[in-house]
Amino acid sequence: MNQSRHYSRLDNVLIQAEQGMRTLFSPQRKGQRDNPAKTHADSQLNQTQQRDVAGMMRINHTGEVCAQALYQGQALTARDKQLQEKLHQAADEENDHLDWCQARLDELDSRTSYLNPLWYIGSLSIGALAGIAGDKWSLGFLAETEHQVVRHLESHLRRIPKNDDKSRAILEQMRDDENQHATLAINNGAAELPWGFKKLMQATAKLMTKTTYWI
Repeated sequence: MNQSRHYSRLDNVLIQAEQGMRTLFSPQRKGQRDNPAKTHADSQLNQTQQRDVAGMMRINHTGEVCAQALYQGQALTARDKQLQEKLHQAADEENDHLDWCQARLDELDSRTSYLNPLWYIGSLSIGALAGIAGDKWSLGFLAETEHQVVRHLESHLRRIPKNDDKSRAILEQMRDDENQHATLAINNGAAELPWGFKKLMQATAKLMTKTTYWI
């Protein structure tokens, strides 16, 4: 007999709320995968390099907070049960990224962004609205988000010091995962977003990166 539980809409809201609290306020989490940086030796960075890398990893950590919120919002309003499961699976992988970025920030004697709760709430709302618009538009939003994240990660890979193998290993694995998420969305029927909406997403991402680097 199938013992699987069927959750109500309220159950799902409470589950997502709990997940949000863990994302924002539980730094000591255990990811599903090993940190790709753990096999690399510590990098000898000067003070300027360390501050710059910390700023970039803080941006990437906030990006993963936003990704968690987006996926949670989309899963909350998605119509297709299989799509909900895929969104939850992607969120689990993003949780690994969150842990890796947190660990690297700790090694750099730095911190996460004070603005994370604000970005989380905004991203959760956007994700829920995308899901309400329909699954194909939700997938389209996911695909475009991941494409933009990949370009952003590639810019950081070009910018970090050549001897910073730990940060490089983390960013490369994150980039590969985000590419897979974008491909998954496209293969499941993602709609192409309007040009203007893509530009709005880019402008929002630029605002996030500029503020999070410092705050």
